[in-house]
Amino acid sequence: MHTRTLGQGLQVSAIGLGAMGMSQSYGPNPGDRAEMIGVLRSAVEHGVTFFDTAEVYGPYDNEELVGEALEPLRDQVVVATKFGWDIQNGHSVGLDSRPEQIRRVAEASLRRLRSDTIDLFYQHRVDPDVPIEDVAGTVGELVAEGKVKHFGLSEASAATIRAAHAVHPVTAVQSEYSLWTRDPETDVLPTLAQLGIGFVPFSPLGKGFLTGTVDTSTTFSDADIRQKVPRFEAENLAANQALVDQVKDLASRTDTTPGQIALAWLLAQQPWIVPIPGTRRTARIQENAAATTVALSADQLADLNSLARRIGVRGDRYNATHMAYVNQ
Repeated sequence: MHTRTLGQGLQVSAIGLGAMGMSQSYGPNPGDRAEMIGVLRSAVEHGVTFFDTAEVYGPYDNEELVGEALEPLRDQVVVATKFGWDIQNGHSVGLDSRPEQIRRVAEASLRRLRSDTIDLFYQHRVDPDVPIEDVAGTVGELVAEGKVKHFGLSEASAATIRAAHAVHPVTAVQSEYSLWTRDPETDVLPTLAQLGIGFVPFSPLGKGFLTGTVDTSTTFSDADIRQKVPRFEAENLAANQALVDQVKDLASRTDTTPGQIALAWLLAQQPWIVPIPGTRRTARIQENAAATTVALSADQLADLNSLARRIGVRGDRYNATHMAYVNQ
């Protein structure tokens, strides 16, 4: 797999791995920890060097899993984690990006990740009660102390990105971006291009929808976040099927998979975009990695670029509670 460079010269594999689903959010959690450790290590064997986790995943379990899995390979990989939630009794009860909290999270994350430094430390959601300048300044202090190498933001607006970057350079911004979630294109991506900041799309496969494996007959368990995402309600899935059908048709004509088409489209948008699809299976890691070899023609890209506008997308990408945490 070839590499890409995010802001501030951070070099990573062109496709990373989001580890969240190994601990939560997508149905029953895997019972075999050793199996997930094997999947994470196999990702490195297939060229993945960029891994994404967060203290709130689990909470804490996912960082511990990633830390154990990658400890023997630590000098070969870049590990990103996140701060910014107020976690009480095992549950997130709101946001907290106060400087003292950022420092507490950094120390705890370092222990769980079994590492001397955090390669990329994101603010997971923008805290309206803490000036972003204070957040950036605190992470900048952690960088100066050697505990963090790079500063990132997640689901941040263009204005917030600019304000943070003016205090301490932002290396990457993480937000949802895919063929059916195009929100960052209006303001965020142009801002990143101007400032030289990398972009890390999460849910690049539309939480599974763009792989063609989800339809109106799919049922989600209570432990699956998609059960509460409006876009996955049966009536919206039915309306959105036309979009994924177009992707499946192109995949069949190019001897690829729908997921590879979705990832190849993202990679073609900018050379500083690095998607982080999540999976629990080595076979899927192999498939996703192979997306870096898919060459879409100018006509195919143009058609995909207009897909969401031409066909339309029904339903919000989060429920109202989670949409409230998106900095707009």
